[in-house]
Amino acid sequence: MSPVLVLVVDDHQSFRRAAASVVEAVDGFVLAAAVATGEESLAAAEALRPDLVLMDVNLPGMDGLEATRRLRAFPRPPVVVLLSTYDEAEFDDRARECGAAAYVAKSAFGTERLAAVWALASRA
Repeated sequence: MSPVLVLVVDDHQSFRRAAASVVEAVDGFVLAAAVATGEESLAAAEALRPDLVLMDVNLPGMDGLEATRRLRAFPRPPVVVLLSTYDEAEFDDRARECGAAAYVAKSAFGTERLAAVWALASRA
């Protein structure tokens, strides 16, 4: 089974590092890259073809919702999971409207949650 290539997109370097550490701590997941903007996510996804994109909602320039819409239009779109500080119950519908597989509050993001979200999203 080939590893799950993951692209992390967040404008805060500290969260990019934390998310990268989570990805690297889960067996079968490999960090492809970590970028800071929606625009960079499109270029990185086109070049690297990640299986999974962990996308912050609030980004400078193109926000994570629009970047997700554009990623989902790729010929082989990655699975996108949105991350932010919003309450999960409040944001889940907006995540699905833009084509994201799920929304996870940053406070709940960790190794077990990453594996669980991937298991659900990759079956869909």
